[in-house]
Order: sequence, then structure tokens, then C-alpha cells
Amino acid sequence: MAAETRTRFLHGAGGALGLLLFATGCATAPLEDHPALGGDVPPTWTARADTGGGPALTWWTDFGDPALDVVVESALRQNYDLQAAASRLEQALADSRVAGADLQPQLQVGLNGSQRKQNFIGFPIPGAEDRVLSTVFTNYGVSLDLTWEADLWGRLRAGARAALADLQSRAADLRAAQLSLAGQTTKAWFAIAEAQQQLRLAEATVASFRASAEQVRERFEEGLRPALDVRLALSNLANAEALREQRGQQFDAAIRQLEVLMGLYATGSIAMPSDLPDTPATIPGGLPAELVRRRPDLVAAERRIAAARQRLRVAQRDLYPRISLTANTGTATGALQDLVKRDFGVWTLLGNVIQPLLQGGRLRAAVDRAEARAAEELAIYANTALQAFSEVETALAAEEYLLARERYLAISAEQSRAAEIIADDRYRTGLDDYITVLESQRLALQAEGDLIAARRQRLENRVDLYLALGGGFDEAPPMPGAAD
Repeated sequence: MAAETRTRFLHGAGGALGLLLFATGCATAPLEDHPALGGDVPPTWTARADTGGGPALTWWTDFGDPALDVVVESALRQNYDLQAAASRLEQALADSRVAGADLQPQLQVGLNGSQRKQNFIGFPIPGAEDRVLSTVFTNYGVSLDLTWEADLWGRLRAGARAALADLQSRAADLRAAQLSLAGQTTKAWFAIAEAQQQLRLAEATVASFRASAEQVRERFEEGLRPALDVRLALSNLANAEALREQRGQQFDAAIRQLEVLMGLYATGSIAMPSDLPDTPATIPGGLPAELVRRRPDLVAAERRIAAARQRLRVAQRDLYPRISLTANTGTATGALQDLVKRDFGVWTLLGNVIQPLLQGGRLRAAVDRAEARAAEELAIYANTALQAFSEVETALAAEEYLLARERYLAISAEQSRAAEIIADDRYRTGLDDYITVLESQRLALQAEGDLIAARRQRLENRVDLYLALGGGFDEAPPMPGAAD
């Protein structure tokens, strides 16, 4: 597959090859029955969620951050893991073409030449008794061979369908890799935004604690406060400075991680977000049955079931006779120029039937192995489907808890800051000791840091929900192999 085709796959499932896979999939690699799952699948999600419109397959645009859109698109173009997945799809495409070639007649031309020298020892030659009589034979041949196997039992067709199902599963795997990369990139973007906000909070805290320590020192020098307060203030300042360095390291690491996802050298110099975006207000709803059509990992698992069952048919057909025809025509001559002047003088037409008799149980064992592989793929599909349902339900349920947690942390941060102001005022007037000030500062810093982290967790949970539902909630064209 050319680079242009790879690029089309990296940008979505609507490329020319994707359409080709879907069209041929319906014709030659039919869908397999889905396994029955343990328990009934409910018609709607059991977790509570508000219904509403949702993003299309470019779900990251729902966060309303144009810079994020640019970063995700860049990662989808340049990420090396995704390019490797595209190359694996190319390999599957080549394998499918190889398997399909077995259905066609095979034609080959051959040209050969040989030269042989023969000595005649013991033949007397008058006047040359010390010489050995010899002669040289030169021969050239050309042939045209045609072979074809009559696929009476469908063995070759089943092999071709298996290869096509493999190709479709690879296409779904590539789509899954796209979704995963977009999710990782979006989360990395949010990690940078959170790290930057945490760093700003740490820097502001250092400035505040430094001013507080200076005030305590002044009051100590005036004889108004004990040396213990100075020691505690300096210790608090040093802890804040250590936290600032930690936040700076986390900020730097988050930037470099995003650069790697974008296929860039980790220089730590890319453009970065300043704040976390707001979480989208509504959660799109849907039916669990839709996951079978939307999620690429389920499509890939279903296609692997199809491939395994087609290979089982191949193994079963190996027990049947094989009928093939071979045609050959050609000529041989001692002069190469005669080959292009004369008609072909020799031709043969052969037919043969081969029926396996004694194979030491190899063919029966191959059937048993293929049956076990098909059963394995069926179980893997069932587990993948249950996991998909669980991921959606978990993300929907988590949304309510995370929203409530963020609200409580916002109240905590507000009250902690107010308490810090009151504690500082009471310390200045001598009504409280410095321990109360330190505790109020610690609680205020922790509450604000937790609030920032909670906002990021809500955003990441929304990303998890988008991915769990296959990367979008609008009705989208099915992927190759996802529907007839």
C-alpha cells in the first residue's frame, strides 16, 4: 500500500481501501453469529446519564479546544506506532492477495539450456594416436506450463475468505489504534494543562509562604513571636519550594510524553495548554447492541471468528480428494535460433486426483486444532463484548460520582481559603498560634490541588466514555465486516 493509502487510513475508515474491504467483506466473508453472553443485555444503559447530542468520530473536538484538535491530528499523522499498525494492514492485504491467487490458473514459462562433452576412449585415430576423440552436445529447451486446481469442495475459497477476514480484522485493529492514540493524546494534553495549573498554584504558594515567613521573622525580631514560629514558617516555605520543583518536573515530563505520541523528538518545547477545558455538559446515550457495530475491537474479534471458521473449513476440505489439471507444451533443439522459427512440437495434458489415505492422523489433528481455535476466538469475542459493556457502564456511573466530588472539592477549596485568611488575621492579632496558620495553609493548598486533579479526572473519564462507545455517538457507517 502506498504512503497515500496509509495516510487515508490514519485519518479515518472512509478511505478507498476501507470501502473496498467493506464491499468485498459482505460478498466473500460473511458475518458469524455472535456468541450468547452470560445474562441478558439490557436495552438501555443501567447507569444514569442525560441523553443528548454527541460528537462524531472526531470526538475530541467536543472539548472546544482548537489547539487540542491540531495536536490530535498531528499525532494521527506522525505517530510511529500507528504507522506500524498501518504496515501490518498492508501485510494482511498482501496475504489476502496471495490466498486469492490460488483460485486462479497458474502459468509459467521455462527456458533451459545444457551442454555436455563426451570422450571416446579406445577409438584409434590414424596419425593422432595420442589424442582422445570427444564430442560436445548442446541442447536448448523452452516450455509453457499451465496448472489449475478444481476447487470442487471450496477449500481454496475458504482459504481466500479467511485471508480476507484477517484483512478486515487488521483494518479494525488499525481503527482501534487510531482511537487509542487519540485518547492517549487527549489525556496527555489534559495532563499538561493540569501540570501547568498545579505548577502555577505551587509558585503562588511559594510566594505566599515566603511573604508569610518574612512577616513572622519581622515579628520575631521585634520580640513579638517565638523562634519556633520562624522555624515552622521556614520549614513550610521549604516544603512549598520542594513541591514547586516536583510540579515542574511533572510538567516537563508531561510535555515530553505528548511529543513522543506526536512522533516528535522529546525536546519539551511544543505549544501547551494554559488551563483545563470545561467538561462537555451532556452525555450521549445509546443502546448496548450498537457497540457491536461501533467498537473496532469488537469488529476485529468478530472478523477473527470468521477467519477461524473459514480455516476450519479448509482443514475439513483437506480430507477430500484434490483434482487438478496440468498442461505443458514446449520444444527442444540443439540450436537456439531454431526455437523462434519452429512451432512447438511437444504438448501434454494431465489430470490427477489425489485422495489422502494414511497421514498418521495429521489431517484429523489439523481439524481438531482448527475447531479449538474457532472456539477460542468465540470465547475471546464474548469476553471482549462483556468488557465493552462494562467500560461504558463504568464510565457512565463514574460521571455522576466525579461531578459530585468536583463540586464538594470546590466548596472545600473556597472554605479553606477563607479559613486561611481568618487564621492569618487571628495570628496577627495574637488570638491563635502559628500552628493554626500552617494547618489552614496546608488544607487550602491541598484542596485547590485536589480540585484541579478532579477536573482532569472528569475530563479523562469523558475520554474513556468516548472510547468505550467506539469513538463517537452519532450514527456512523459500519466498519468493514461490521454489517452486511
